[in-house]
Amino acid sequence: MLKVGVFGVGHLGKFHLNNWKEIEGVKLVGFFDPHTETAKQVAEEYGIKRFTDADKLIDACDIVDVVTPTDQHYGVCMSAVRKGKHVFVEKPLAATVKEGRDIVNIVKEAGVKLQVGHIERFNPAYLAIKKLPLNPMFIEVHRLAQFNPRGTEVSVIMDLMIHDIDIILSLVKSDVKNISASGVAVITDTPDIANVRIEFNNGCVANLTSSRISMKKMRKMRLFQKDAYIGVDFLEKKTEIIKLKQPDDQHVFSFDIETQQGKKTIAIATPSIEATNAMKTELEAFVYAINHQQPTIVSEIDGFLAMEVGHRILDKINNTPILT
Repeated sequence: MLKVGVFGVGHLGKFHLNNWKEIEGVKLVGFFDPHTETAKQVAEEYGIKRFTDADKLIDACDIVDVVTPTDQHYGVCMSAVRKGKHVFVEKPLAATVKEGRDIVNIVKEAGVKLQVGHIERFNPAYLAIKKLPLNPMFIEVHRLAQFNPRGTEVSVIMDLMIHDIDIILSLVKSDVKNISASGVAVITDTPDIANVRIEFNNGCVANLTSSRISMKKMRKMRLFQKDAYIGVDFLEKKTEIIKLKQPDDQHVFSFDIETQQGKKTIAIATPSIEATNAMKTELEAFVYAINHQQPTIVSEIDGFLAMEVGHRILDKINNTPILT
């Protein structure tokens, strides 16, 4: 039985508590949160012990779940890993590139498991395309959200766009060649809306737009590759595939078109999406990695690479001359 302690039981932390309680093979031993009113309410509602000493909670755990504000990730992660504890930490991995690099290094030295909470990797709409041969050469992403004060301690890059950066880096097996970016701080002190172009050494180009001041919500990614277009709607949990039909394709709608190369058959498929709880799935995957000595699906290195690209984007935005 793996013992779990949760650091931070605000809005997102409560979701973590609910999901940990449903996972077999783990036991919630307590939580740490410096906000007295929140802590009191959670202790009463969930019947879970509140620890007022962070080190004592770490000592009582096998797994430390970090759901604190980003600027506190580093301290909790480093303390937990030094004590030989496995760590699940919400994205982004850390507040700065140096902090992220330090975490990567200490995890390697300690030989523990660390997983970063890039939850969209476990979105059922995304999981539906994982078995496809994916080699995108152009990617277009729109991630739009209505304004919410939660999470505004970081920019829209680290709050929203980082989800898509992580997925793109996992799909495109090539180094980043160049980044172009523009962004505007409309309501907060950091960019609230941004547009980014990432060019890779293999020729792939990704265009990303993220906003947390939109009137409507949208979380869509479109992948274009040789002979195929793949659309993923993370919000509506839908996926569509349009490609040249192969002889073994089944259960798809198809039609013929005339091209300069002759007649070709276009197949359209909408894979069935299994309704799953993405957060529970990612936490279960972490537990499985620990119990079976397997790599975590979103490792500390994955988390570091995503946040490192995010900081490169922020540097581009901050260095952009302001037109007057």
